[in-house]
Amino acid sequence: MTVTARAPRRDERGRPRKGRRIDDWRPEDPEFWAAGGARVARRNLVFSIFAEHIGFSVWSLWSVLVLFLGPEYGVDPAGKFTLTAVPALIGSVLRLPYTFAVARFGGRDWTVISALLLLVPAVSAAFLVRPGVSYTTLLVLAAAAGVGGGNFASSMANINAFYPQRLKGRALGVNAGGGNLGVAVVQLVGLLILATAGRDRPGLVAGVYIPLIVLAALASALYMDNLTQVRNDRRAVRDACRDAHTWIMSVLYIGTFGSFIGFGFAFGQVLQVQFVSDFGTPAEAAGLTFLGPALGSLARPAGGWLADRLGGAAVTFWTFVAMAGATALVLAASQRGSLPLFLAGFVLLFGLSGAGNGSTYKMIPAIFRAKAPEHEARRLSGALLGVAGAVGAFGGVLVNVAFRQSFLAHGTGDAAYLAFIAFYAACCALTWLVYLRPRPGRPAGV
Repeated sequence: MTVTARAPRRDERGRPRKGRRIDDWRPEDPEFWAAGGARVARRNLVFSIFAEHIGFSVWSLWSVLVLFLGPEYGVDPAGKFTLTAVPALIGSVLRLPYTFAVARFGGRDWTVISALLLLVPAVSAAFLVRPGVSYTTLLVLAAAAGVGGGNFASSMANINAFYPQRLKGRALGVNAGGGNLGVAVVQLVGLLILATAGRDRPGLVAGVYIPLIVLAALASALYMDNLTQVRNDRRAVRDACRDAHTWIMSVLYIGTFGSFIGFGFAFGQVLQVQFVSDFGTPAEAAGLTFLGPALGSLARPAGGWLADRLGGAAVTFWTFVAMAGATALVLAASQRGSLPLFLAGFVLLFGLSGAGNGSTYKMIPAIFRAKAPEHEARRLSGALLGVAGAVGAFGGVLVNVAFRQSFLAHGTGDAAYLAFIAFYAACCALTWLVYLRPRPGRPAGV
């Protein structure tokens, strides 16, 4: 998608109109930016983060709700991993259409619409998750939560259009990190409900988000803007999909963001199932699950910062090396039955996946800057971000499926950990062979 640079319409006091259509926008003009453009962009960023944060929380809602599903629900551990894989799948599928929706409906209008759509999974779960509900109904409710996964893609596409090129990295990093924190916050909400109301009131977790969803939609309607010059460039997506780097980066993004969101969905269940004797109540397990997602969210900007200074490919390579090592630590802890070592390894894995998330995002613009003129590089980079974001989110499905099969076959997650180590090793090799190994045609500056 592209943006034509002009100035925003202003009210009678000369201020950009809030919640209105902006026909002209010139973020690359320093005078325009200092005179009010920066303030408009910052306002849209703040409310975009809020709406995206709620979207991430709803998307990962079932990572918490499965902790409430006791014997009276008749759902075994494999069935619970399926319930967390389904929203990850739906969310990954929705990312591309949500990206295009920004230009079709306007950033402000689509933020309102996408926020209101979150009421469907939240209200449904609040009233229908109770003993006696069928497993099919639970699957449908979990699938509905997938709409929260699309919010990230539309939020990033919208904020990308507001900021000048020199500030995009910082703005997108803050936007992504603030949204990702929703995975940790919903864990804290679940912990609060478990500690106060007990495991018999799962609907309260979803119910907490109903007024927040309404608030996010209302705030977006009142304080965000539509940039009318944003246009979808479907040809850019087609051109990007013909480039091998799009699929290479998508694989690497599966390893970083896919790991983060997949572990975010699965971590609580793994603790509860594999270390059942260490936790007297689900609340004790829930009390630890928020640590990893919180660290991973906060580490994402750090990964981008390191990539700016050391190079995105180098940071990504060593991140995958460290992720393989952290997973080996988790495997050893699992085999020894050591909960402290297991927690340390998993929290480290979350932090590394967040850092790698930031470094892979930094690699994408550099790849095309090295092989195309600036305008073409921006066009293809934007398309690649959309495709890689959608494919990468599918990693969340793969993580939960791996855990499901491992616990079904062996009663532990050990087979899944071995699969993760092998995948991270493959990502190391891919990063080195394509972006670090001295060779003719290697993209420079990645």
